[in-house]
Amino acid sequence: MRIVGISPSHDSSVCVLNDGKIEGFYKEERFCGIKKESKPYLSILEAHKNLKGPVDFVVISTPDGIENDHSASKLSKRLFDCDILDISDSHHITHAALAFENSQFEESLVIVIDRNGTVIDQKIRESETVILAKKNPYSFVEIYKNYWCSAQGELSSTIVDGITNHLRKENPKTKIVARSCFNTVKVYESATTLIGEHPLENGKTMGLSAYGNPAGYPDLFLRSLDPDVYCVPHDSYFLHEQRGSHVVPVVFRELNHLSSNGVPKKDYEVYADFAKHVQNQTQEEVCRMIQHWVHKTQIKNVVITGGYGLNVVANSYFVEKLPDVNFFFEPMADDTGNSIGAAMLIYKEKSRTLQSHPLTDTFFHGNEYSLDDIEGKDVELDEIVDLILDQKSVAVYQGYAEAGQRALGNRSILFDATNPDARTIVNLIKKREWYRPFAAMILEEDANEYFDMLGLKKSESMTNSFQVRPQHKELLKGICHVDGSCRLQTINKNHSLYDLLVKIKEKNHVGILLNTSFNLAGQPLVETPEQALTTLKNSSLDYLWFPTCQKLISNV
Repeated sequence: MRIVGISPSHDSSVCVLNDGKIEGFYKEERFCGIKKESKPYLSILEAHKNLKGPVDFVVISTPDGIENDHSASKLSKRLFDCDILDISDSHHITHAALAFENSQFEESLVIVIDRNGTVIDQKIRESETVILAKKNPYSFVEIYKNYWCSAQGELSSTIVDGITNHLRKENPKTKIVARSCFNTVKVYESATTLIGEHPLENGKTMGLSAYGNPAGYPDLFLRSLDPDVYCVPHDSYFLHEQRGSHVVPVVFRELNHLSSNGVPKKDYEVYADFAKHVQNQTQEEVCRMIQHWVHKTQIKNVVITGGYGLNVVANSYFVEKLPDVNFFFEPMADDTGNSIGAAMLIYKEKSRTLQSHPLTDTFFHGNEYSLDDIEGKDVELDEIVDLILDQKSVAVYQGYAEAGQRALGNRSILFDATNPDARTIVNLIKKREWYRPFAAMILEEDANEYFDMLGLKKSESMTNSFQVRPQHKELLKGICHVDGSCRLQTINKNHSLYDLLVKIKEKNHVGILLNTSFNLAGQPLVETPEQALTTLKNSSLDYLWFPTCQKLISNV
């Protein structure tokens, strides 16, 4: 059974699933060059071009419903010539389907913390959902659902009350809440829009938060008398504002006049302080919600997904505060993975199979392109080691690109982690903001020696941030963020760059490299060899390495 899943929302993507296994995956921004593009037309065409057989179903999952995106539906029907299924009323279940499958739990709570879930009657939208997920029988039961109201002033209207009362009657097992015009992610966005960034660029806020001191700000969430209610923002501190084509949440008026188009190196404190406050407040509130529902259900397997699931600082906070909980953090937690989740959901429903096909990595994006025309110097692994230890930046291009947000070694820029100026040097190469941190890759067997792993043995997909151990902070100051943390990827023998790290360790006794995505600021991850060569030419990168054909191109 072949199913095409389409997610025509921000970070739009197309998945081809054949008998439960991924046969093709395409993220629109990699083909059109526009980050977070919502119209997956080129991805649909790419999926059709690479089809290996007839399609049984096309399933579309967009929180606004396919009636708001006729073009993707019409193009799909013409190209694939099969039934089009619309599951836009199940946006959070789509998130859950992918994450639960990948967790390999038999039973778990799936916590979806999202920005814009399914919209109901154009009045309220899904925010946070707690789902009881089981493999046998395969089921997703929503036990808690928090909505935010899509327009200021509608919260107390009889219309919204009527919608929520209707939902409660239709879903008697679900705790339904709709008490705010904002949600967890929108509270977070208020710090992002304060510095002039797009509402979806919350990763920048997360990096900035490490520089802040949260003292002096009020609680941003209401403390409900109902013990089952969590993550309800205090509306009086926020408002919606039209900025260009976007309606964005902005902070209470005493800060709003400081809205900026960036974070100045001087006088950055007010922006960092508020970023720290929203980081602390949102992760604390979500943690309380997790703790509450774990206690109430006595289920200690917890899957985290939805856009907030990419917040590695919060994820590590949950692990530290709830050591008895078994967490799984979905690497493709944002809408990028929803085309896969939608296809998985329909496959299970139509095939009635209980067999699982969890994704063990994210190296399945796009195509594996021919490198026959690459003209460069023949190179051995030892030469790459010497270049890195000679403080040269080396971009690596191999195999299929990473499907998710994190570069994990197939489209990465590598640099010596022991260089005390590593972060500054690579930020200049990538033309990124001064305050943003970098990630690192480390041999799995060495991770606990250099980092406080919070009891975890590995972190293969960079879904957590860890504190550098005090005795190694001076050694690793080049990758250590201002708060002593580092987002980490652990590497074992199954990874293509394992031997590189082993050889690095043999020469400098530290098997750690700075690892960041192979792209420049504002651009998607490189997809094709041509894009890789163009990025090299337009940057101050030193080298581009193609391990598959053992070629090296110099930019020095």
